[in-house]
Amino acid sequence: MTGPQIEHQQGAGDPDHFQRLWTPHRMAYIKNDTQPDDGCPFCVMPTLTDEDGLIIVRGTTVYALLNLYPYNSGHLMVVPYRHVPDYTDLSEAEVAELGSFTQDAMRAVRKVSGAHGFNIGMNQGSVAGAGIADHLHQHVVPRWGGDTNFMPVVGQTKVLPELLGETRALLADAWP
Repeated sequence: MTGPQIEHQQGAGDPDHFQRLWTPHRMAYIKNDTQPDDGCPFCVMPTLTDEDGLIIVRGTTVYALLNLYPYNSGHLMVVPYRHVPDYTDLSEAEVAELGSFTQDAMRAVRKVSGAHGFNIGMNQGSVAGAGIADHLHQHVVPRWGGDTNFMPVVGQTKVLPELLGETRALLADAWP
């Protein structure tokens, strides 16, 4: 059995022999087609109950909630209440509480699920990958050895061991 045939498209440069994994579903994020018509979801969520908004905990200037489209179980976000697009727009108090909530998020996730590591960060602007670029939010994504396997890569399926409501309750109870 031979590998995949690499086709050369005229005018597309030299073939590089890389295989491509096409993800056309991401185009909705790139075009910003995922923004709801009824306002910013990060402004709407705090108006809901914790359970309905998937909010884990509320602070003075920020709150933490589960990501509706998680990369891994326990993937949460720390979000300022104030609708600002850029990290440099945050006040000193917001920066301090965002940092403190990020530490507490790591502690709660480790306690609940024994995460081996974390990816933590924010995408600033739509060109940097922010799905909701107008309202700053920091991702806290728990990671485990071997958590990326053939299911999401080949099978286009994510295996999450519990429902978001269950994860929200566990993390809320474990929050320091």
